[in-house]
Amino acid sequence: MTSTQSMLTRRARSASRALAVTLGLLSAVLALAGCRGSSAPRLTPPMVNESPYDPAAGDVLWAVVPLRNESGTSLADPLILSDKVVSAVAEARGLRCLPLNRTLATMRALELPAIRTPAEAQALARALGADGVLVGSITAYDPYVPTIGLTIALHGRPGAMNASPDRTLDARALTGRTDEPASQAEGNFSSRPLSVAAEHYDGKNHQVLLDVQAYANGRSDPTSSLGWRRYVASMDLYQEFAAHRVLSALLDHERRRIGTPAGSAQRQ
Repeated sequence: MTSTQSMLTRRARSASRALAVTLGLLSAVLALAGCRGSSAPRLTPPMVNESPYDPAAGDVLWAVVPLRNESGTSLADPLILSDKVVSAVAEARGLRCLPLNRTLATMRALELPAIRTPAEAQALARALGADGVLVGSITAYDPYVPTIGLTIALHGRPGAMNASPDRTLDARALTGRTDEPASQAEGNFSSRPLSVAAEHYDGKNHQVLLDVQAYANGRSDPTSSLGWRRYVASMDLYQEFAAHRVLSALLDHERRRIGTPAGSAQRQ
């Protein structure tokens, strides 16, 4: 064998070994990538509220009146929590919600600094073209525990959401009211919220923590350092949870009021 042939043979063997090493490295990289891909967390759809109303009639439109702060602390921001309620309604299937700014602008136009009576709530609903108006208050607030108390009432525009006026006359309501016609008094006392929900979410309560965990499923990365507990560590996120849960309680009341079958309150 000549020296030239020997050199070519050695080069061929070197090239073959280099190719083998390269293919081995490539296989290892692909295997590693496959392992990482297989261990990636699966995406999970979050639990969402669902409208109890007839879907054939289309989405129901609500408006949220800024919540009153009755918590006894100035740490609670009613506008921030009101926006959380707006977002919770907008997220629910079958419901839509007007922006808070639009509701505030309409209240100013109607010279309503606040909604104090069912009649004012219905007047606001008519002015906004909404089917219902949510009026409520913050009853407890502690960002350090955390703790949030919320009460919300749904006032329906007459004729919307099965809100036919109740013409049952309360005789006790007319006692001593000889200056008011019976028909007018009847209208006043038949105007009441369709549904009311009053909830208290204490971050130390284990049932509340289980509810937070269920809410966070599909909304947080389970492989992160905090996981679902980020909704307890952040008061901003805890307010989102509280708004979602109080709306769920209100929709449960509405479901019972109109006779919607149970089991469709929240779906994934």
